[in-house]
Amino acid sequence: MLAESAVGHDELAVLKLLALEGGLEGDVKISCSHLADRLDASNQTASRRLQRLESAGLLERDTVNDGQWVAVTETGERALHAEYEDYRRIFETDSHVGLEGTITSGMGEGRHYISLPGYKRQFEDRLGYEPFPGTLNVDLREDSVRRRSAMASLEPVPIDGWESDERTYGPAVCYPATIETTEGEVYENAYTIAPERTHHDDDQLEVIAPDKLREELALEDGDHVTVSVGDRE
Repeated sequence: MLAESAVGHDELAVLKLLALEGGLEGDVKISCSHLADRLDASNQTASRRLQRLESAGLLERDTVNDGQWVAVTETGERALHAEYEDYRRIFETDSHVGLEGTITSGMGEGRHYISLPGYKRQFEDRLGYEPFPGTLNVDLREDSVRRRSAMASLEPVPIDGWESDERTYGPAVCYPATIETTEGEVYENAYTIAPERTHHDDDQLEVIAPDKLREELALEDGDHVTVSVGDRE
């Protein structure tokens, strides 16, 4: 299989054209001459880009006498979706970032840290409540992991680091969040929290609230949720 790095902007432009021709819905028939006209390139160039897309697993094709049948694969669709997310970050003016994922069990460290007095005082002062001692952990989908970086454009609620007699505790940032389940249940008074020191990767989102969210929303491991991060209306 061709290395992913060999598929560049030129090949992605071809993939986009094929998707616009209906390649996401199933096989579409296309000729190299038609594709070359759309690309303002030679037939050889059009054919070479199709070959690279096929070798990279982004495209399936079947050559016939008068052209070829092509279809964008799931991998190709993910590549197009990644391009879409990049452009959305450039042009989107919405003050919210929508993240999707599934509920997963955490490692229990959230319960400990949220209950520490140096954090609790700041939560009460800056969030307006004392959170339930524990976090709701969301395992983000691949596209939401990419989208998560858009949270950098939002205004966070900072939680300062502090010291006790025994050790130093690092700072964290919180963002207002609304959680919606697949059944349409909505919880609006939550915050995401991202400690500076955490064992979670970018694909893990932690959410705090004054209530036990698993009980409030009847959530179990594997349940799907959408977390809208940003200023509340």
